[in-house]
Amino acid sequence: MTALDARPDTTTHRFPAAFRWGTATAAYQIEGAAAEDGRTPSIWDTFSRTPGKVRNGDTGDIAADHYHRVSEDIALMRRLGVTDYRFSIAWPRVQPTGRGPAVQKGLDFYRRLVDELLEAGIRPVATLYHWDLPQELEDAGGWPQRETAHRFGEYASIMAGALGDRVATWTTLNEPWCAAFLGYGNGVHAPGRTSALASLRAAHHFNLAHGLATGALRGALSPGSEVSLTLNLHAVRPHSDSAADLDAARRIDAVGNRVFLDPVFNGSLPEDLVRDTAAVTDWSFVLDGDLETASAPIDSLGINYYSPTVVAAGSGPAEASPWAGAEQHVRFLPAPGPRTAMDWPVDANGLHELLMRLRDDLPGVPLVITENGAAYDDYADPSGEVKDPERVAYLHAHLAAVHRAIEEGADVRGYFLWSLLDNFEWAYGYSKRFGIVHVDFATQRRTFKDSARWYAEVIARGGLAE
Repeated sequence: MTALDARPDTTTHRFPAAFRWGTATAAYQIEGAAAEDGRTPSIWDTFSRTPGKVRNGDTGDIAADHYHRVSEDIALMRRLGVTDYRFSIAWPRVQPTGRGPAVQKGLDFYRRLVDELLEAGIRPVATLYHWDLPQELEDAGGWPQRETAHRFGEYASIMAGALGDRVATWTTLNEPWCAAFLGYGNGVHAPGRTSALASLRAAHHFNLAHGLATGALRGALSPGSEVSLTLNLHAVRPHSDSAADLDAARRIDAVGNRVFLDPVFNGSLPEDLVRDTAAVTDWSFVLDGDLETASAPIDSLGINYYSPTVVAAGSGPAEASPWAGAEQHVRFLPAPGPRTAMDWPVDANGLHELLMRLRDDLPGVPLVITENGAAYDDYADPSGEVKDPERVAYLHAHLAAVHRAIEEGADVRGYFLWSLLDNFEWAYGYSKRFGIVHVDFATQRRTFKDSARWYAEVIARGGLAE
């Protein structure tokens, strides 16, 4: 009997018995070993070495050194009691040029990771693409070129052949909106390009790549394995009920959400998005059959949520906006309330709103929260403890919002807390900490934060206690 078992049961928000409790990471953010065992540069290796692109000139060369500490990190997951672990596969680690045969040492790393997860009783949830495109494919044109989508389909076949009998859930893409619009639209993410046309072409080719990968995975997976897609859907709120503000919200919903939702679930492009972006493109790069491929059925939809987006009518963003021209006559307003270290507003109601929308718009599609969490300026105190009450409050509020959505009919099957470890936080380098496990990057020492202990109790209870 554990100490928790001995206490009175004060659980007030109990989740379904089959609910999946997980945590998540991404390859470039934690693995390190950037030039080991045949791995070649990704666009993030190149971008992080470009002066002025990443805070303090940080790179993912070492990161949290997960490549050499897999067993240690899985032991942390066992202490947490998670049922599932969501990780991503570094494309250039297993197929360095994005073409041709796989590198066996790269495949062996992921085989060992998956095998050790299974031995620990943890379901592996593998993401094929979390933004680390092989640099050689970017040099050939990157995601704005449809050839990259076909290369992705071949890569999916390689991974399905290597791990299809052991991975429980495959996620094709993570947050293609960020990869397309921040990477090719305003350049704050790799590869750092600033072209509205390139971002829209990339968005379409991500949809195509998802469909091609889904087909490749279906042909090689063991019975019971699932295929999914993860989107960072925007909880868009109009500032008022005025016609102008409602139209501003419609515009951002089209280019932020329906640019992926409509092709994947309806096999069509949003007509209003095509109109809104007419000054940028006529969408002639969408060829016959593309949308049918993109709409291959999936088993669940992953949702990444951190904060809402509030918009109003007015003058649009400055040059190099990520919204590809669709944001004309739109202002982005700060949401009220407390903020995280990322200066993102804390608003769990936005997650509930998003789940209610998906309940209504996508009936029959199971939902999974694949990322949710917060960065705060936490640190190890002189006694070695890491107190992070703000993160605990954030997580509690958002899990309560998920529970409320389930009670109101949303088919939410699981929750993956972002992130297991402090890591390389993209353009912010190592200046922002999202982990529930503190990492001293100088020594690579891992320390449970208070939020990790709190999450372990939530999992053990099967829900929240007031």
